[in-house]
Amino acid sequence: MRGDIRDFFKRVALAYGLVVLLLLLTNAGGIAAGRFPDPDDALRLVELRDWLGGQGWFDVTQHRIDPAHGGVAMHWSRIVDVPLAAVVLVLRPLLGGQGAEMAAMLVVPMVTLAVVMVLVARVAWERLGAEAATLSCLTLAMSVPVVTQIRPMRIDHHGWQVAAAMLALQGLMTRHARIGGWISGAALAIGLSISLEGLPLTAVFGALGAWRWLRPMRSTGPARAALERLQVADASAPLPPAKNVGETKYWLAHFATALAVVSLACFAATRWGDWAQHCDAVAPVHLAMFVWAAVVLRVWRGPALVGFAITGAGALALYFGLAPQCRGGSFNMLDPLVQRLWYQQVAEGLPVWRQDWATALQTVVPPLFALFACVGLIRRSAGEERVWWQEYTLILGGALGVAVLVTRAGAVAGAFSAVPLAWLVGEWLVLARQGRPVALLGIVAAMVPSAPITLWAMVPHPASSPAPATARQVSACEARRHAAVLNAMPQGTVLAPLDIGPDLLLGSRDSVLATGHHRGARGMHDAIAAFVSPPDAAQAIVRANHIAYVALCPDLGEPQIYAREAPHGLAADLLAGRVPSWLAPVRAQGEGLRIWRVR
Repeated sequence: MRGDIRDFFKRVALAYGLVVLLLLLTNAGGIAAGRFPDPDDALRLVELRDWLGGQGWFDVTQHRIDPAHGGVAMHWSRIVDVPLAAVVLVLRPLLGGQGAEMAAMLVVPMVTLAVVMVLVARVAWERLGAEAATLSCLTLAMSVPVVTQIRPMRIDHHGWQVAAAMLALQGLMTRHARIGGWISGAALAIGLSISLEGLPLTAVFGALGAWRWLRPMRSTGPARAALERLQVADASAPLPPAKNVGETKYWLAHFATALAVVSLACFAATRWGDWAQHCDAVAPVHLAMFVWAAVVLRVWRGPALVGFAITGAGALALYFGLAPQCRGGSFNMLDPLVQRLWYQQVAEGLPVWRQDWATALQTVVPPLFALFACVGLIRRSAGEERVWWQEYTLILGGALGVAVLVTRAGAVAGAFSAVPLAWLVGEWLVLARQGRPVALLGIVAAMVPSAPITLWAMVPHPASSPAPATARQVSACEARRHAAVLNAMPQGTVLAPLDIGPDLLLGSRDSVLATGHHRGARGMHDAIAAFVSPPDAAQAIVRANHIAYVALCPDLGEPQIYAREAPHGLAADLLAGRVPSWLAPVRAQGEGLRIWRVR
């Protein structure tokens, strides 16, 4: 049963207010300490400061990373900087620079959450009714992958990718295929301009468009006639939008056209002049592929499968012909040392089977329950409603497949799962009220599958049975605050582990040799090589890169990795207190940030 639009927004607002309050309370410690969830968030703030400080709109180079070699041209998009800059510019006269930045780091992620929550609730409202809309907001908030990417201080691009994916889903619900195709295509084009990580999901939507082309939906039928009669009797009953059978099969053509046109517009607006064939951001080769697909799908009137084959073959020919270097993937510039000691250590970019049990369960189990719910919804539906849930199953299954291969993509799968999970939770709550409390166990299993691991970790265990790790260690280093000691010394370049590089850039005027961002592969190699080399060899790398200072946080994992890799390397020696003669301590006390000056 549905009410009017005011009831919809009231329900969403109440759920949103509760979720925001909980997020602020659970993240209060990190907010008070100014601690970012991820180094990417810190570097995003550096990029924002550079832009507001006068760096050009089209210049996204980080000039203080590997400055001896011209800086690092980032693959990030200015689109994500715009809402942050808007908040800072509006509030800076009232709160000052730091206050406005803190406000932006709280407001923008919560605005992102509001966008995602409204889009999720709209799907549930239209398809399942008012109660499901409320439950979908709560199931969304209980998705660990989602709140990992959309929470206070999380200002990097992943939250906006989820919003773009949910907007693309709205295009599948729109009454007219032309409008729906343009909504989905435009949303994913913006998502791709933010990050090319959205390319696999774009392929999933394209596959669904092909399925629509091959299996046009009927615009009328007994099931819809029955629903129309029901709506006459009860105006609040959800009614699937009618599809124009003449347009539905060409949804894919409209989708491809929007993808090409909006991608061209975003490229012109944010990357004009960068004509290199990048493998990690939308480049001319990708634009050529999108335009090719749009032209073929709009003019082709022959057998559908032949048209799809021509589209795919032409796109692949363009990709491998214009950008043959991309056959090795987006991280093809990384040498084996960086691959092994950095890339293979970044958990969120690895497949699910490389994660700890808690992360793997939270990523995979809720979408699997959601797919189970989709099957139930398909069985109980008929006509167009049945087709809709079949399409939803395909989209959700594709998103889950992407998340299995790249764990950070689990946020999109988690958002897509919220709607069918809301229906499933609602059904189980009815069973629980009917005296079947076992249904509550089903709710816990679907929403918090890692609960047994968390509870097990809270119980004291003998030393021989260590509890499994369920969260990252919180460092006492505070590199951003302690780096201010460098401001009293001559400006220079710091050799530091990759993960604390952005904090050092924020807390000081100095530069760093490298951060954990793959386009700086040259500096990354030298930074890692210096830490795993014996002190004499490390000194040669330091001299070659004009390094003025060396810094590290002893309680973080990255220096420990280097020490295990090379027990007699520079990192191991510094952690053990064996300081080579060519370094003089600047700040070396306790577990905080340790800094040495190169003599």
